Amino acid sequence: MTSLRLAHIVKDYDGPGGRQPALRDISLEVADGETLAIVGPSGCGKSTLLKVVAGLEFPTHGRIYYNDVDMTEIKPQDRGVGMVFQDYALYPAMKSKGNLAYYFEHHAYTHEQMEERVRRTADLMGVDFQHLLGRFPETLSGGEQQRVAIARCIVRDPTIFLMDEPIVNLDAKRRERTRIEIKKLLRAFQVTTLYVTHDQQEAIFMGDRLAVMRAGRIEQVGSFDDLYYSPANLFVATFIGSPPLNVLPAAVGEGRLYLAGESWPLPPSLAASLPPGPLRLGVRAEHWLRDQEDGRPLEVSHSEQLPTERIALLYGTWLGQRVTVSLPLEQAGEGAGLRRLRPDWEQLLYFAADDERLLASPGPPDLF
Repeated sequence: MTSLRLAHIVKDYDGPGGRQPALRDISLEVADGETLAIVGPSGCGKSTLLKVVAGLEFPTHGRIYYNDVDMTEIKPQDRGVGMVFQDYALYPAMKSKGNLAYYFEHHAYTHEQMEERVRRTADLMGVDFQHLLGRFPETLSGGEQQRVAIARCIVRDPTIFLMDEPIVNLDAKRRERTRIEIKKLLRAFQVTTLYVTHDQQEAIFMGDRLAVMRAGRIEQVGSFDDLYYSPANLFVATFIGSPPLNVLPAAVGEGRLYLAGESWPLPPSLAASLPPGPLRLGVRAEHWLRDQEDGRPLEVSHSEQLPTERIALLYGTWLGQRVTVSLPLEQAGEGAGLRRLRPDWEQLLYFAADDERLLASPGPPDLF
């Protein structure tokens, strides 16, 4: 078992305007056997972070520790890291078994040891994996190639897994099936893993915790509930969640909330905790109340039904602001309720108007 700790990692590259930071003072701890899913927009530094952890890039500043052993200047081949890429990176001239055995053929292992490790890994990958060992990569589907790439990492008994969007090139059906297989393997091996993806649903499924990155920094690390209900800032709040957060300009004063020329009394606890003046409301699609005496009409422009989730998404304007509202599928067509609609003040996220600071949040719901 191996824990991972990053201490104040900075990575700069030479650019047209001088040194350009790719990673900015990243400190992070990943526990033994934990899978940390890393999400963020393109170019935020996710893949660079993996390369630094693997030793493919060396940090400009900061230290990297495996089990409190400083690995910062250790060569990648000596770190015991297993990497899985989105392009699989299999050796095309070797059959699948050769891809798994390549590492042992070039290190101090006997043929018997190599055969045993390949056999044991094939057993762990599932009964049908044996059928892939005698085939060349070009004869395998994308999902099968990815399974071989994962097995090639597992067979080396890595101390840490690093996965860089490993299933992004698969079609939707194969992607779902493969991510389930990867999740099972990670649970079985309990290998500390960094899993990079741009798909937040995939990150939620794969990760024990999530880390949200932006512009070379980690904005927040935590469970999905932490990020969804108590985001560190407006960026995290708008990045996590589907459909995206509705953000509405508003103001608070004398215990009331003002929005687009209308006003409502706030619950006393909120009125006491929010500073007077302008702010921004973060309204999740599911945090709207229907049939409220003090509600205002929603002018629906179009709707989208999601039968598998038993909800409908209504897109339109409310007090002149474009919003998305989620309702139970059977209630979506009840227009009378939509004429008396307003946010649930106690479920909202409240942000400062001049920056991204979170002023108040409801926290995760009480399920008991």
